[in-house]
Amino acid sequence: MAHNHPRAIRFWLVLFMTGLFLSGVTAFPLQTELHWVLSILETPPVRRIAEATHLLPWIARVHHALFETNAQYPFLAYGTDWLAFAHLVLAVLFIGPYRDPVRNKWIITFGLIACGGVIPLALIAGHVRGIPLPWRLIDCSFGVFGAIPLVRCWLLISELENREIPAKI
Repeated sequence: MAHNHPRAIRFWLVLFMTGLFLSGVTAFPLQTELHWVLSILETPPVRRIAEATHLLPWIARVHHALFETNAQYPFLAYGTDWLAFAHLVLAVLFIGPYRDPVRNKWIITFGLIACGGVIPLALIAGHVRGIPLPWRLIDCSFGVFGAIPLVRCWLLISELENREIPAKI
């Protein structure tokens, strides 16, 4: 079944790269997106749940802060523009293992290290910045869920490596 490994690796990489791409693209229009989310959370059927889970007050606070910041200090949004750009660049990085998985396995390892780094960053920096714990855990989930396709790729590439490199005696 090693002949299906490249196809499976490409599937998992495209899934991962798509996630990075979408994370990047959606970091540009934050104020517009938060406005949409807030308007949905304020609709009568959703409002009760959003208030009970403290989601509505948090999103309203973030929306207000972003609106005020963008109105008075629009240059601060340049930081999220660079965050978005970094996601797009990182997605491009994974073209290497898409094209030649064995040779570029180190990129998968790099991605796994980055996914692991999401967790302490979200927990520590999120605490310092006053981000509520449930939101920090959602942020941690990006590292956990991002690692799933990369672990699968890493294992499949390892199997390919073992088939391509003859055992030394």
